[in-house]
Amino acid sequence: MLNQATLEKLHALKLTGMAAAYERQLEEPEIRGLSFEERFGLLVDCHWTWRENQALARRLKKSKLDREPCVEDINYRYPRQMDAATVRSLTTSQWVVEHRGILLTGPTGIGKTWLAEALVQKACRDGYSVLYRPAAKLFRDLAGARADGSLGRSLDAIARTDVLLVDDFAMAPLNDSERRVFLEIADDRYGRRSTVLTSQLPVASWHAQIGDPTIADSILDRLEHNAYRIEMSGESTRRKNKPGEAEANGGRS
Repeated sequence: MLNQATLEKLHALKLTGMAAAYERQLEEPEIRGLSFEERFGLLVDCHWTWRENQALARRLKKSKLDREPCVEDINYRYPRQMDAATVRSLTTSQWVVEHRGILLTGPTGIGKTWLAEALVQKACRDGYSVLYRPAAKLFRDLAGARADGSLGRSLDAIARTDVLLVDDFAMAPLNDSERRVFLEIADDRYGRRSTVLTSQLPVASWHAQIGDPTIADSILDRLEHNAYRIEMSGESTRRKNKPGEAEANGGRS
């Protein structure tokens, strides 16, 4: 009865991880040979791990990453002409601490989206908030927010996010509202948060796609300054890999 009452109180206090660890201790006779300090330390460690896992699960859900590629699975031997030393340095998430951006460009199928998602997923695992949106969906979401009067709240949420990943940027020319709202995003994040962009077009072509020369200059000045540029090239992993192997090599655009 005393054990059950203790468990109920732990749950009432929302110490779910500790409650689960306490139940395991009750079922493992060898635990009784440990001192009180050792047993209590194990309970605290288990609850700490449980809380960290819960927080990570929430961050991953909010990130809207449609997959969870891992930096541990990056194939540096695949011939796509990227600077392996630079990519390895980015797996520490120090670039997020320094509020630096990443601009990933290359042809379709080379694996730039996979690599970008792997880097931001690592940032998520390291405790940073992340938001992934394909450019077309991002602009569609913001247009909807403008229509229902929630644009300010949406932009504030983006500004507070540690890492913003915009996939397939500048694939189509931006209209006036898109370039103006993206300038606001870039301005809010410049020097404060990290922005990651992927594109099939080289950075030199983005100016024309953005459109208005003055706004394009302002956007690119904020994006390019203090950003890592990774230009990938080579054969599409979709064509080169056997079925099922493409993603292991980072085979999504």
